[in-house]
Amino acid sequence: MFWTIIGILILAWLIGVIFKIAGGLIHILLVIALVVFIARMIKGR
Repeated sequence: MFWTIIGILILAWLIGVIFKIAGGLIHILLVIALVVFIARMIKGR
């Protein structure tokens, strides 16, 4: 499920960059997903 969310966020980010739609919000969500991913990698889960 975690990888699905990351995939959806990356896809939404790419669409946002191409069409300039809600770019700021998508960038914030992508950064949050990246922070969560790094935190999970550090904890070893």
